[in-house]
Amino acid sequence: MCNFLLKRNREEDVIQILLYNKRILITVTGLGLRFGDKKLFEDVNVKFTPGNCYGVIGANGAGKSTFLKILSGDIEANEGDVSITPGERLAVLKQDHFEFDECIVLDTVIMGHKRLYEIMKEKDALYQKEDFSEEDGIKASELEGEFAELDGWEAETNAEKLLMGLGIHKDLHLKTMKELEGGEKVKVLLAQALFGNPHILLLDEPTNHLDFKAISWLEEFLINYQNTVIVVSHDRHFLNKVCTHMLDIDFGKAKLFVGNYDFWYESSQLALRLMKDQNKKKEEKVKELQSFIARFSSNASKAKQATSRKKLLDKINIEDIEPSTRRYPFVGFTPEREAGKDILTVDGISKTIDGIKVLNNISFTLNKGDKVIILGRNEIARTTLFKILMGDMEPDEGSFKWGITTSRAHFPKDNAAYFEDVDLNLVDWLRQYSEEKSESFIRGFLGKMLFSGEEALKIVKVLSGGEKVRCMFSKLMLSLANVLILDEPTNHLDLESIQSVNNGLVAFSGTMLFTSHDHKFIQTIANRVIEITPKGIVDNQTTFDEFLENEELQDEIDKMYP
Repeated sequence: MCNFLLKRNREEDVIQILLYNKRILITVTGLGLRFGDKKLFEDVNVKFTPGNCYGVIGANGAGKSTFLKILSGDIEANEGDVSITPGERLAVLKQDHFEFDECIVLDTVIMGHKRLYEIMKEKDALYQKEDFSEEDGIKASELEGEFAELDGWEAETNAEKLLMGLGIHKDLHLKTMKELEGGEKVKVLLAQALFGNPHILLLDEPTNHLDFKAISWLEEFLINYQNTVIVVSHDRHFLNKVCTHMLDIDFGKAKLFVGNYDFWYESSQLALRLMKDQNKKKEEKVKELQSFIARFSSNASKAKQATSRKKLLDKINIEDIEPSTRRYPFVGFTPEREAGKDILTVDGISKTIDGIKVLNNISFTLNKGDKVIILGRNEIARTTLFKILMGDMEPDEGSFKWGITTSRAHFPKDNAAYFEDVDLNLVDWLRQYSEEKSESFIRGFLGKMLFSGEEALKIVKVLSGGEKVRCMFSKLMLSLANVLILDEPTNHLDLESIQSVNNGLVAFSGTMLFTSHDHKFIQTIANRVIEITPKGIVDNQTTFDEFLENEELQDEIDKMYP
């Protein structure tokens, strides 16, 4: 009898899960938004269901973050409706890093479940009353029942697990938020959003300021998440790992595609090439598209989320694959001359800034063809090393020597000095860095970075962050250098520009030192990893993934930090 009941209960559980996964938690109907005469999007119709993770993509300014704010109710659309199934709890990753400064870290996480936290406070207030009445006892009993239903007895334990998973150690859990550093605050706010298993999870750039271990933990968490996730991110590796669908906001429209970011990107590029190829017969095009879908489906088989994508991809129609209307800049580097064997020797460099030793006896040799990712938990250390190597700062100790055949170009993290208080237009600005001064030549380079026509006459000091970065890449391409030193080169760029920079640096035949927080960017470019620690460097001739997966090495590196 007991076995029968157990079996029946399990069958009922499976049925409940299947029914839940067929439900629609958010329905967007005829959504439109304008700011003045600027249209962000119109007539957006999409349904979000449980068990799926939706990546929202689009060029900078397309309205991705705004779309999430409409879903959360922070912004009201001009037209259309957002309908959320009654009783479903929605959680949002908070962007204000100072909102909870006076709160205890553990409490801040539990606040992610508003009703549970209210019950905890209400209970505490009741039990502290000196004149505890019979009516108070009835109320307390009701609260205790609801508290138990919401898994309140495990609240602190569950909050601690989230914090520990994200790298917030237990000795920080009872501190106030204002005692934490910036990156630690971001992790706590992320734990707050994840707490209590919300039915709908809205995440805007959740990997910003996270270290690679925390990102990996978050990826696994979301892969196994049973509810609905809607995420905006510029991290392609993250989107590939967690997403089952991409919602593409493009030229005022929003369309839902099955698959992760790579599938969306490669399928849209393939469809575009086939559309331009007028000589190919329709049957050949269909076969090529079918082969493409089959290849991606067969690759999606390892993780739970990937298996889910495989099932979805198997059902996709050829008609669902469309060329993207998005424009991609062209990024390509052609060295004027090939460097010899001697590139760079660094010998015992140390540097102290504001009383803190950021570089401690740094020594290494850069070989021809090396593409080295410089890692380290202190961002100032990485930037300082690059400034020293470019001659913009003197080391306290040690020396370095560049090979006589090398020519270097630097992409600084902070480019303000190149644009602030500069009244030149783009053509005249870029002309400063070019041996060829003709306007047609300069406009050609600007055109590669999507500055065409009147856009090339913009005054540089009013450019957006992404536009300034594209200008810096035009300058970098004109340098014809055979050694590139790049400090966070994808900051402020949209996914299209990141993809183009990535492709250009993979194809670059010279030598590179670079920093980045973009996993895919690093994995596809770097053939060597150097991590700067307080006790010197760890130097590995390996891929980035192999470096991260080497647990012995990671343990050794952890011991080099205080």
